[in-house]
Amino acid sequence: MEFCLEVSGDYACFTRPEMKVERVSYDVITPSASRSIFEAILWKPAIEWQIHKIEVLKPISWVNIRRNELGAVLSVANVTKARNSRGDLNLFIEDERQQRSGLFLRDVAYRLYASFKLTSRATGKDNVAKFSEMFVRRASKGQCFNQPYLGCREFSCDFRLVESHQGEVSVVDESRDLGWMLYDLNYSNPDDPTPLFFNPTLKHGVIDVPLPNSPEVRR
Repeated sequence: MEFCLEVSGDYACFTRPEMKVERVSYDVITPSASRSIFEAILWKPAIEWQIHKIEVLKPISWVNIRRNELGAVLSVANVTKARNSRGDLNLFIEDERQQRSGLFLRDVAYRLYASFKLTSRATGKDNVAKFSEMFVRRASKGQCFNQPYLGCREFSCDFRLVESHQGEVSVVDESRDLGWMLYDLNYSNPDDPTPLFFNPTLKHGVIDVPLPNSPEVRR
């Protein structure tokens, strides 16, 4: 069963990994960012979401913003010490502040199409109908486990379940080659996930997303 969400927000940044210093977004939302929105509404160990199609509803528009960022992360060693009551778990923005410029998307809206499949962690009590009803109920009420966002957590997004396409906003009439884009991460080795890439084409506002095991998806 396929589900459709319409998502929108004032700003978005789907960061290109090749940009090491400044934040530069891809032209459109990535499959991995789309998947995270569905997971924010319903995630269970027994299911795995797969994005099938992305529709762009507004013209691609850019904005350059300079913002403050935290220039350090907590180390695993410090977290372990804090858990064992042998140290403090502190990180002060005043000491680690960095100012970076970013090229972000603004005023974005997408329709995302996805389905899920049961994983090896599903039990005898788990079935597709159960999770389908759960997702529809939660999405139609605007419920989520955590606030969905568009690439960066500060760029939160609105979402709604699309149950009928009658009267819905048309996609933009734009076509272009989007170049190589992050598809998702392969978590077969949880300690060292592998990035996957694909070369999508925007055809009259629509991107068809291939399956993970298809030839179009490469490491």
